[in-house]
Amino acid sequence: MAEAADIHGTGASAARRWLRRTGILIAGAPLLTGLLLPASSPALAQDTSGHTAAQAQAAQKTAPTGSRTVDVAVNSLTPSVPTHGDTLTLTGTLTNKSRHTVTDASLALRVGPALEGRSAIDGLSKRPGFGSGPEGTQVDGPYAKKFAKLAPGVSQPFTLSIPVKKLDLGSTGVYQLGVELTGQTAAQPWEQTLGIERTVLPWQPDAASTKTKTTYLWPLISATHVTAETGSDEQQTPVFHDDSLAKEIAPGGRLQQMLALGSDLDVTWVIDPDLLASLDAMTKNYKVQRPDGTTVAGTNQALAKQWLNNLEKAVSGKKVVALPFADPDLASLAHTGKNVSGSLGHLQGATTVAATTVETVLHVKPDTDFAWPVDGAVDPSIVDVATSAGAHKVIARSDSFRESGRLAYTPTAARPIGGGTTAVVADAGLSKAFQGDMTRAESATLAVQNFLGQSLMIKQQAPGTPRSIVVAPQRMPTASQAQTMAKALHALQDGGWSQPQDLSAAADAKPDPGASTHVPSTRSYPAALRRQEMPKRAFNAIQHTERKLDAFKVILTDASRVVTPFGRALDRELSTSWRGHGTDAKTFRGGVASYLGGLTKGVGLIEKSDTKLSGRSATIPVTVQNNLVQGVDHLTLRLTSTKPTRLKIGDKPYSEQQVEVSGGHSQSLKFTTTANANGPVPVRAQLFTEDGQPYGDPVTFDVDVTEVTPTVMLVIAGGVLLLVLAGFRMYTTRKRAAARAAAADAQADASTAAQDAPDATATGATERATTDSDAVAADHQDTVHGERPDRQPGATGSGHPSDPAVDTVAESIDPPGAGERVDR
Repeated sequence: MAEAADIHGTGASAARRWLRRTGILIAGAPLLTGLLLPASSPALAQDTSGHTAAQAQAAQKTAPTGSRTVDVAVNSLTPSVPTHGDTLTLTGTLTNKSRHTVTDASLALRVGPALEGRSAIDGLSKRPGFGSGPEGTQVDGPYAKKFAKLAPGVSQPFTLSIPVKKLDLGSTGVYQLGVELTGQTAAQPWEQTLGIERTVLPWQPDAASTKTKTTYLWPLISATHVTAETGSDEQQTPVFHDDSLAKEIAPGGRLQQMLALGSDLDVTWVIDPDLLASLDAMTKNYKVQRPDGTTVAGTNQALAKQWLNNLEKAVSGKKVVALPFADPDLASLAHTGKNVSGSLGHLQGATTVAATTVETVLHVKPDTDFAWPVDGAVDPSIVDVATSAGAHKVIARSDSFRESGRLAYTPTAARPIGGGTTAVVADAGLSKAFQGDMTRAESATLAVQNFLGQSLMIKQQAPGTPRSIVVAPQRMPTASQAQTMAKALHALQDGGWSQPQDLSAAADAKPDPGASTHVPSTRSYPAALRRQEMPKRAFNAIQHTERKLDAFKVILTDASRVVTPFGRALDRELSTSWRGHGTDAKTFRGGVASYLGGLTKGVGLIEKSDTKLSGRSATIPVTVQNNLVQGVDHLTLRLTSTKPTRLKIGDKPYSEQQVEVSGGHSQSLKFTTTANANGPVPVRAQLFTEDGQPYGDPVTFDVDVTEVTPTVMLVIAGGVLLLVLAGFRMYTTRKRAAARAAAADAQADASTAAQDAPDATATGATERATTDSDAVAADHQDTVHGERPDRQPGATGSGHPSDPAVDTVAESIDPPGAGERVDR
């Protein structure tokens, strides 16, 4: 302050005023900041816990308040349909969802007014909080339950028991029922409603004079389990892609629960014959694929036998509807499959085999006159496809087959839609009542009460009008859903307003005159369902597999071993169960096609290397191999020359031979060829079926023709001639040597005789000997030339009678006289 007072030109009073102003500004700075910035600014405002005010405010917003502070869960309500003299018992849990302890709590029942219409039942569960609608009268006093406190996050069980007469229920109807918790918290220290759970209570004190006939479908349908692969043994051991079916029929499994629960109910059994065929296969030897592709022997034969035996007893005397084999996706066939040749043909075969399968396994005659599109959604194309296989009744659903609004009540299910076809329209509200998660007791209890309330409300819409109502639940209910359905049906059958009826009777019921018979247009088909349909490429893949099967079966000696398993596999590729599982469906189709391809390749031509052909003609062998366990025939092997002017096969550019090969063997067929020129000629071998379709891959190889030339022929001929001449020379040489040896012997004999006779005689003898030796030599010479004439006296040298006589007399054999000479 002294320093301030010493400022030049400033007096004491002025300095004091300046200091006061500065202090005020400093002191008011925080206040000014608070005014300029919002208190919730995360950059400045923080609470004592170190959290920002924004976080604290967000936490306050998410924390439940008011009637949502405590979660009230009703886990059971018995009896579901009370009558006079009953005591209504409710059990459940209370869970404090806030961060504060609830004190002075009281739990009591509230009975509201009778509800008006089915929409009021649907809207009850959507009501936001307490007081948003009429809540009714609280039943407190001795029937209320007191709780001193409920700690945050802690659940406590409760039980309420109230005599029905204390509920003050009036005439027949569906009443609103609420379980309300009142109390206070430290944050809100006043009595208020902290939690409430609402449901409905059907009240039918006396049996109705006119009852609603209710048909409930009880579906036994499963996913695909059997592959196209079978063993090579006589029984053709089937192969399952996993062992999940055994889990479904095991105690506690989905199908085991469906069978056990349905046995005690008056329902219409809707069965996929594929399930029966798969379980029947399990009763014998079967194999199960492992993830690595290997197989192991199945071990659940006894389980499958027991399940089928129990089912046969359960359906005895009951209505059984058989769907086409493998439950084909009718909507996919109608919207996409009909554009691919041959796709609709599967439906007729699947319908035919359905009846046979059910009769064989269960020994009952099923009704195959019903078609069931997925979720009951229909349009004209679906109806056309559904009835193309012989069905005259289509199970639809009311959320697809909408009413025109002319009726104030739910009409009878049967509707004639033209062409002798009846649409059996299931009620959507009742059919979808158990589609949620029924594993929670609260959800199951509320679903049962909702179903019963809707059913009674249908009756109350037109109490004196008899009607037939159909309920078509989800195709493959879970075990918990099946249990909830069974509980609701038991309560319904014990109620006084409904009586059971089978599906055929419902379809034959007299239609309501005012009910809609207009089939929804294709544009109105649900987009969500359309996205799940099979794509066109799937139908093309099925068509390709079927064509390969058709070409393969005609060459087999026992085609049934292949046609039956693959025919059923193709049916399974069209199953409705693939919806939502597109990748699995594609894998299954690929497995079927791959296995068939492996079998077809078991019959084919053995690869052949290039062949050399020396000479103008030769035979070419071609081998056909059969690696199947059965024989093949009705095949033709065609060998074709691509250059017939240079190489002919037989008398034409190609030649054909019939093929017949036993299982596990091969056959070689030989083809005669004729070459007209040298050089390589490509030759193509191809198998054909009887109808002229190529079978398997062709085999192509080159035939290298090496023709023999004239020069080579001359050389060979000259060599042969030299060999012949050499042999002849050797032969004549040996003959001449023999002749000279004979002449020498004759001269020796003559010399010996001359020594014993006179000189003249010796001389004559010598001359005769010489003459004789010459004759012998001449005789040998004639023999060498192949001629040996018979000489006769007086004949010429030629030995023929017509030859002229010689001009000398016959030579005397007597010794000549002295001094006589013979000119030779």
